[in-house]
Amino acid sequence: MHAKNAPDECLVSIVDDDASVRRSTGRLISALGFHAATFESAAAFLSSGQAAQTACLLLDVRMPGMDGLELQRRLADSQPSIPIVFLTAQASEAEERRALRAGAVDFLLKPVGKAALLRVLTAIFDRFTSGRGEGHDDERC
Repeated sequence: MHAKNAPDECLVSIVDDDASVRRSTGRLISALGFHAATFESAAAFLSSGQAAQTACLLLDVRMPGMDGLELQRRLADSQPSIPIVFLTAQASEAEERRALRAGAVDFLLKPVGKAALLRVLTAIFDRFTSGRGEGHDDERC
């Protein structure tokens, strides 16, 4: 399974404190035909300067320091157009509702399946490519 016409110039950033999850998700993103960058914390992502190039953010909810919901809130102020997909092993229904109300595209449970991730990424990147040529000015892809 591979994304049809995958926009490999589009950056999918993965923020998760679990190194094995970062590695496996990064490999999965690459196998699907997308470009991936991984970050061990919300602070590492913010300080990397990659937010402006990130076309989609895969984000863990519970992490030491700044959690995923706080990163989502901060990005809403500075980078409001980054589509965010939460990937979590454990989160409350309240956390899921909060994330979705704040604009998250989806909320997936770990381990995320290849088909589910491909479905979400395809929907996100279809919006990018269908918006081009119609006043679309986002240069993330």
